[in-house]
Amino acid sequence: MNSVLYVVSTPIGNLDDISRRAVSVLESVDWVAAEDTRHSQRLLDQLGLRKRMISCHDHNENQRSAELVERMKNGEKGALISDAGTPLVSDPGYRLVRACQDAGVQVVPVPGASALLAALAAAGQPSDRFLFEGFIPSRGAPRQQAIERLATAEVTSIIYEAPHRVLSFLEAMREEVSPKREITLCRELTKQFETIRRGTVAELCEWVAGDSNQQRGELVLILSPAEQTAGWSDNDQALAKLLLAELPASRAAKILAAHTGMKRQAVYALLETMNH
Repeated sequence: MNSVLYVVSTPIGNLDDISRRAVSVLESVDWVAAEDTRHSQRLLDQLGLRKRMISCHDHNENQRSAELVERMKNGEKGALISDAGTPLVSDPGYRLVRACQDAGVQVVPVPGASALLAALAAAGQPSDRFLFEGFIPSRGAPRQQAIERLATAEVTSIIYEAPHRVLSFLEAMREEVSPKREITLCRELTKQFETIRRGTVAELCEWVAGDSNQQRGELVLILSPAEQTAGWSDNDQALAKLLLAELPASRAAKILAAHTGMKRQAVYALLETMNH
């Protein structure tokens, strides 16, 4: 097949997780684009494959995309891989994919290993809906805002965190969530020292603080959903009617949110239905 870019998932640790299709595709292409060509070359060496490696990372992706698209339009077949797992998930690549689509080059996904899905599957947390947060900011107000946002998320949240920051993340999260809130730490998935442990945020914080080994390697954290907000009782509705008779809906919503524990936006939406 001409004019095609394969987006190929690669193992996150255990080489046996490479799919037969991925190996077949990598054998068939003319070149392989990767964020770190030295790292990815080791994977190809293990698979016994000799391919031209082309760097494609955050700093050169725009320029590189035009070059690679031109190659594919001239009949070459290429593969995009990440250092580990599924490309584009907290990794470069979407600009190249868009450039291919805009140029009429077919983009073919070759699914496989993914750290976030592997962690979610083993976390013991609700998985019907989830938020993938990726790497949160490393410091300052943006980091605190991300922690506060995660603390109120009513769906399971998946977070990537650097090992040297995992303890500070857990300490900060402990200050923001209820004592019952759970988190699962998944470390070094599919590797020799794979660790999966679930507990309350406070329990995991104490465990990580007491074991420096848990502050090493690749980490995925799975935070359980925040407890659903309190219901809208008959007494709440009666109070709402009294407040609406005297106050604007926005002011009434703020008071009722403090009274019920519900989010102000949710209360405001209920008040709007009462006004119609």
